[in-house]
Amino acid sequence: MSTSGTQAADAVEHEAHGGHHPTPTEYVRIALILAVLTALEVSTYYFDFGRAGIPLLIILMVIKFIMVAGSFMHLRYDTKLFGRFMYTGLGFAIVLYTATLLIFVVDANQ
Repeated sequence: MSTSGTQAADAVEHEAHGGHHPTPTEYVRIALILAVLTALEVSTYYFDFGRAGIPLLIILMVIKFIMVAGSFMHLRYDTKLFGRFMYTGLGFAIVLYTATLLIFVVDANQ
């Protein structure tokens, strides 16, 4: 098989997987957004957000997970099955975090 035949097969396979990946500029933009979200997460340690602190952290966790998995792990451009696996794991993590927080709240009130 010639080199051009291999390149053509690679191009067809690339197109089958969505055909688009983030450019370096998009990666930098995503990294800056993630840095701002991380700074907001860190600020919850220094400033009192009251009862909104924990839900804010969970919301930020979900946003950052979706951004990282979608862009850096290329789930946005891959088959839907892989995305379902990742987002199912995210759902399980949220249920686990919520159950753990409820246990701490119930235990603190006793």
